Amino acid sequence: MALTRRISGLLPPVSTASSSSSFLHRRAFSTDDTTTITVETSVPFTSHNCEPPSRSIDTTPKELMKFFTDMALMRRMEIAADSLYKSKLIRGFCHLYDGQEAVSIGMEAAITKKDCIITAYRDHCLFLGRGGTLLESFAELMGRQAGCSNGKGGSMHFYKKDACFFGGHGIVGAQVPLGCGLAFAQKYRKEDHVTFAMYGDGAANQGQLFEALNMAALWDLPAILVCENNHYGMGTAEWRAAKSPAYYKRGDYVPGLKVDGMDAFAVKQACKFAKEHVLKNGPIILEMDTYRYHGHSMSDPGSTYRTRDEISGVRQERDPIERIRKLILAHDLATEKELKDIEKQARKEVDEAIAQAKESPMPDEPELFTNVYRKGYGVESFGTDRKEVRAALP
Repeated sequence: MALTRRISGLLPPVSTASSSSSFLHRRAFSTDDTTTITVETSVPFTSHNCEPPSRSIDTTPKELMKFFTDMALMRRMEIAADSLYKSKLIRGFCHLYDGQEAVSIGMEAAITKKDCIITAYRDHCLFLGRGGTLLESFAELMGRQAGCSNGKGGSMHFYKKDACFFGGHGIVGAQVPLGCGLAFAQKYRKEDHVTFAMYGDGAANQGQLFEALNMAALWDLPAILVCENNHYGMGTAEWRAAKSPAYYKRGDYVPGLKVDGMDAFAVKQACKFAKEHVLKNGPIILEMDTYRYHGHSMSDPGSTYRTRDEISGVRQERDPIERIRKLILAHDLATEKELKDIEKQARKEVDEAIAQAKESPMPDEPELFTNVYRKGYGVESFGTDRKEVRAALP
């Protein structure tokens, strides 16, 4: 990301006494949301059937510090989840998001909690971005009652209805028609809100995606289809799975935009542009050019179909957290030590949340029968040992 302008008026550095106080008493201007800093996206947007947005984006010291803090927390959460899985405290499927944090952070900066998000199974950080807590995240990963889905969803089924986060879905591509349904509801109710239906490059060839997109275009729904292109569908490179891997052009009649998904400000600008577009004109496709550092899931070492040099090269040249770190240092918003303290605090918060999650009990056995049918119908367990069941159907 290139710096284009630095507005005068930034406060001079303030010295701090110790590492603990440097985090708790950050520089005054780290919460400054009045001073404007203009940055430029790392690469231009590439558009299809639309005029691309400007590469210049305004931000503030407060937003820069928030981006760094939130992404550091997301990164630490996913690294901790990796360790918990290897310790067999997390079971089943688990798909990690480290490397792709800028997509969640940039998107949230451009929208409100009344805009809907629905995604696939790589959902931990998106839940956190919607306002979910670390405790809810780790408890759900470990199948505990304090989890965001009461310990019954696991890694692939995070959910937060009060912030319009509609999951976490395990069936490849199936969340896209649901997302278009959410957009239909928004239009039907005459709301000024939009839906982000997220999927990966591996799901981009699913037939239901094109069926849903066709209906969204016919009805001019406020649906933004976000393809998080991390270049590998499980272990298959995009060029081996798609004759045309230009996913932002896949809509044909639907406009599209290719975005550097490792640049939080490019994502923010693209999502702001997309929201304004769909409220007036109907759906659009955003292709986020991003990268995952871990394998597809925990059973995938991630190094059999790509080289370690490739992974380390992306870390060195495109890492989303390092890009924000460089901006903060360039504008003298914090020192290297202060940023390290933020990362240490993130580790501490994660460790505390894991300890609390371990204390949460497993769901009671009768919970197997809840949240399956509409209340008052379906199967209910009863009796002293809860081994008898009765069914009521409409």
